[in-house]
Amino acid sequence: MIKIKINNSEFLVKKDISVLEACKYVGITVPRFCYHETLSVAGNCRMCLVEVADGRTPKPVSSCTYPVSMEGMQVFTDTPLVKKARENVVETLLLNHPLDCPICDQGGECDLQDQTKTWGSDYSRFFFNKRGVEDKNCGPLIKTIMTRCIHCTRCVRFGTEIAGVDYMGTMNRGTSTEIGSYVSKMFNSEISGNVIDLCPVGALTSKPYAFKARPWELRSNETVDLTDSTGSSIYVNFKETEIMRILPKNNHEVNESIITDKARFSYDSIKNQRLQKLFQGVGANPSKFQGTDWIAVLNQLDELLKEESKDKVTFLINSEIDLESLSILNAIESKYSPKVQVRSVDENYKNSYFSWGKNKIKDLKSDSKYGFLISSNIRLESAILNTKIRRKVISQTFDVLSLGQHFNSSFPTKFVNLNLNDILKVFEGKSTVSKLFLKSKSPIILFGDSLEKRLKGRFSLTSYLRKILPSAILLDIKKSANSDGINFSGIKTISKACVKNSDVCIAVNLEDTISLRKLLKNVKLIWLNSFGSKIATKADLLIPTLSSFESENIYINLEQRSQKTLKTLPGIGDSRDVKKILISMYPEISKEKIKNNSKFLNFFEELALNPTKFQSLNNKYSNESIFDGKYSTEKYSVETYPLKSSLEDFYRSNKFTKNSLTMAQCSQENRKEFNNFKK
Repeated sequence: MIKIKINNSEFLVKKDISVLEACKYVGITVPRFCYHETLSVAGNCRMCLVEVADGRTPKPVSSCTYPVSMEGMQVFTDTPLVKKARENVVETLLLNHPLDCPICDQGGECDLQDQTKTWGSDYSRFFFNKRGVEDKNCGPLIKTIMTRCIHCTRCVRFGTEIAGVDYMGTMNRGTSTEIGSYVSKMFNSEISGNVIDLCPVGALTSKPYAFKARPWELRSNETVDLTDSTGSSIYVNFKETEIMRILPKNNHEVNESIITDKARFSYDSIKNQRLQKLFQGVGANPSKFQGTDWIAVLNQLDELLKEESKDKVTFLINSEIDLESLSILNAIESKYSPKVQVRSVDENYKNSYFSWGKNKIKDLKSDSKYGFLISSNIRLESAILNTKIRRKVISQTFDVLSLGQHFNSSFPTKFVNLNLNDILKVFEGKSTVSKLFLKSKSPIILFGDSLEKRLKGRFSLTSYLRKILPSAILLDIKKSANSDGINFSGIKTISKACVKNSDVCIAVNLEDTISLRKLLKNVKLIWLNSFGSKIATKADLLIPTLSSFESENIYINLEQRSQKTLKTLPGIGDSRDVKKILISMYPEISKEKIKNNSKFLNFFEELALNPTKFQSLNNKYSNESIFDGKYSTEKYSVETYPLKSSLEDFYRSNKFTKNSLTMAQCSQENRKEFNNFKK
């Protein structure tokens, strides 16, 4: 720390930081356009000019590039010279800027507007025609009006440094400078929408949000993104009863200030593709429906589910279900088993568990020298973790080795195309890669969901790696929002015999798949969901449920962080909370579930209140089936073909994104860019 003077007041600041950072640290505002905390320093807007009295700089300097280098340094941010210099900068930036503020979507939250009013002048010396710039094609998400661009290059640096997309850059020089690409190409990245937040003017805005509302008309609510297992913190901006847009909430421990495109733009599915009314099948043809009411539905459910009935009931769930609903289902199964059983349609990963709270997302910032992607397409499975690994690769000596799968990586990666048997030999020390893998100091190891899925839970891979590499940073990248929560509860995986022997199947929040269609083809089906599907057309009863934006629920992300979604909107039509529907089916368990059958739910609630309490806690599966090398004799656990991620289309990964028109457009555009999708 060194002592400097800012506006004749003494402060202690860190040495070698920029003057702009020093001013920000002590609470003094310095205007800027090109500077951003997450990007490299460009120093091209010159809005952050300050005066430094060190005898070396007779004129104002850009504070973002000028370091705090010596004791007693004097900085002035409000002198007449500085104010005049900022006026000239604003006047220059407005030379070619159009006077279209009344129709600009950036109005009300535009840095250029705010800084022109605060530090600009009330007149201009420029009276010539303004230059126009052709708009660019950045895809279905980003609307461009490049005439407004002030060449801060935030979008260019974001694409190059964080997203790993080098399509955009600066072309020409002087007054002819413009942002664009030499080849007409969309901004193809899983996090492209973040350039909308970065743009300080209205050059890059949101296409889905265009002309929908003004910022002062919106209300905001904090919640959690459920489109993947990362659990990014978000703000939901809504007007009356409609979501207008979704923005990132700055969370340094999870997503920082970045969210994925599907988290930002898939909200249109909540309004446009919803199941809103109660329906029941008509006669012998369940594909035809007629409207009904809750009294008739409850009476029908009572007939099917009453205790004296001989019907066997199977609840089918996936890993997107919330923990509280899971607690109720556990209570129902424990009381009425074997007549009632709960099964997950997703694979069971229970043996992948290691110490709860052992590794967090923030641990990726460690001083590790090696990273291993084990059967993981991290770019699609977790775009947020992908950005963190990319920053680590380009900022320091960090080598990444991908075992088991080749993918379109956004950072330098060494690929070793191995099958499951070869990967297991690496862990045993029987491969040429083993020496690098086993002798790495605190390596970062990221697992894709396809690996443990192929192992069928026969042994605990992560428990074994924790044993031989105790300092390793291990993270399992799951596909769904609550994969860790559902596996912790001990729910068994679905089987054909389970469905075949059931009289009634109740599908809770399932997404449509071809395998499920075949499995539930000739089954009496009750569909509980926010969305319809082809499976739902064969259901005997359709019951609409609340979406994640319309209820409060608890979920567990990939680092075992307990997260709670908050209610933003009222329910639509006849939709009701899944928890209330389940309790109405079995009202006698409502008291018991809290006292006797919610131990795991209470655990997560306590975890949310005190995250550090259970850092070394092992769940009931953590010591099961420790890896002993006997897998090689089991035919079901060894596959000779290369491993492949279960997620092929980033934009259509769960029921929310699959029902989004915006995500469908993105998927279509992405297919045009890359031909590696299945027809």
